[in-house]
Amino acid sequence: MFIKTEKDHQLDAFSNIPGLLEGRSNKIFDDPAYWHNQFRNQVLMPIDETIYSVLFSKTMGAPNSSVRILLGMMVLKESFGWSDSQLFEQCQFNLLVRSSLGLFNITDALPVPSTYYLLRKRIHQHELQTGENLIEKTFVSITHGQVKEFEVNGRNIRMDSKLVGSNIALFSRYEIIHQALCMFIKRLDKTLMAEFSLELQAQMDELLQEEPQKTVYRSTKDEIKGRLHPIGILIYKILQLCSGQQSDAFQLLERVFNEQYKVSPEHWVELRPKEEISSSSVQSPHDTDGAFRNKGDQKIKGYSVNITETCSDTGLNLITSAIVEKANVPDTAFVEQAIEATKEVTGQKIDKVFTDGAYQSPDNDTFCEGIDMVYTGIQGATSRYDLEQTTQGLLVTDTQTGVQQIATLVKKQKNSKEDRYRIKTDKGYYYFSQQAIRTSQMRRKMKERPLEETRKRNNVEATIFQFGLHLNNQKSKYRGLIKQKTWSFCRCLWINLVRIMNYLGKRDNNNGNKAENQDFTAVFWLISMIAHLGNQIVIIVPGKFQKELRPFKMIKKYRFT
Repeated sequence: MFIKTEKDHQLDAFSNIPGLLEGRSNKIFDDPAYWHNQFRNQVLMPIDETIYSVLFSKTMGAPNSSVRILLGMMVLKESFGWSDSQLFEQCQFNLLVRSSLGLFNITDALPVPSTYYLLRKRIHQHELQTGENLIEKTFVSITHGQVKEFEVNGRNIRMDSKLVGSNIALFSRYEIIHQALCMFIKRLDKTLMAEFSLELQAQMDELLQEEPQKTVYRSTKDEIKGRLHPIGILIYKILQLCSGQQSDAFQLLERVFNEQYKVSPEHWVELRPKEEISSSSVQSPHDTDGAFRNKGDQKIKGYSVNITETCSDTGLNLITSAIVEKANVPDTAFVEQAIEATKEVTGQKIDKVFTDGAYQSPDNDTFCEGIDMVYTGIQGATSRYDLEQTTQGLLVTDTQTGVQQIATLVKKQKNSKEDRYRIKTDKGYYYFSQQAIRTSQMRRKMKERPLEETRKRNNVEATIFQFGLHLNNQKSKYRGLIKQKTWSFCRCLWINLVRIMNYLGKRDNNNGNKAENQDFTAVFWLISMIAHLGNQIVIIVPGKFQKELRPFKMIKKYRFT
């Protein structure tokens, strides 16, 4: 049964932590600017627990533990990069961590580990069933409140993506097929297995006893290929005999078989060529959501995370969106989602977006009509020819020779709706597509932008670094898309908190310096006036102005406290 956490916490006269501390320790503990107090005020208390009421029965069961504290523990775990055991230890014995969770008494009970894991499991299952990510809703709610409180300007944004590896071993093709089959066999009902032929059972037992990694290590490529074909036939027979099952292991085996093999009309099982295997195919039976991507020198089996943040020259900038997809999803697919998510968080219109060339596409140009898209680069090598649409037609300028000519419109290609152009060169005809014309226009527009404007995207690189600070060899601790999302939103909440703390500290210092300057100006004016009034008036000046007023000691009409 769901109940909300009480916001007003009763302090115990004999066990409250502030009452047990003295001196500097008590001063730090009570300091509102210290991280544990800021975490409690900016992250923990704004959590809307009613979002999670769908995870609990409305009429049955014991009251739940504090959802707010459990979610706070999740954020703290990813904030400091703790393991689960470190998290529970810190929450039990670290006074600052307990304070950040609103546990002010030494005797306040912490939710037990099983309750913590049960909530994570329910959040995971809820998204599988409904597609709704509750952690994301919490992130949006908290960040929206922070945007309003600190008057964050969200009209300009910048974004970048990062590849994150899944917590899996690098499996070869043979290991993926072998392990998917063994996982299914181990979970197969014994009564159903008894209906298989003895020959089929013997093959399955032999595979269960084999260690695929050792097989790959001691075998040549041809030998591995020779083993893959009979395993494919075995899987095909098992799928036929067990058709209609709905278990996860059966669906995984069926997916792996369809990705790695093909069946002819005559029911011949053939191994697919590597070129036909999609990058979204299963990379590990232990993480079926991860995909493969080769980006420059990076080869990742996992996910791509797109981070969007506000981009204001003055004031506070916050992360407004974290989108997690499979690694093979291109950056162009993030633009529309990121802009819509930012609008929801800030409630403001987007005027300008700063990003790199990987995000540009014709579809995004259509969606971003009315938004100034500032690209810092364009993928691909610079063309020799500069293309510009004029009233006379498509003007083609050879950047090497400076020769200009008007291109000729030619017939469209088969199954294409776009116009093409061509020019005659010494080596024949050179053709230009609409994509080439568009790219040339974008390069020309980029050159016209001030250097200061193109540099505004750079700071998002620091955000990406902080986001992946606790990754080990660019790998997260988790498997599965939903768990990667949870980790991402928790990291973003912490990064925003650190930015708020730095902003408040800087603002307080500026306000203090401003007030001090005003005081000094007033004192300076008074002393200047006294110098003309005679020796009858003495003014008492705070000692902090002693250095600045040292040249006026000759006046002898003021003294320092």
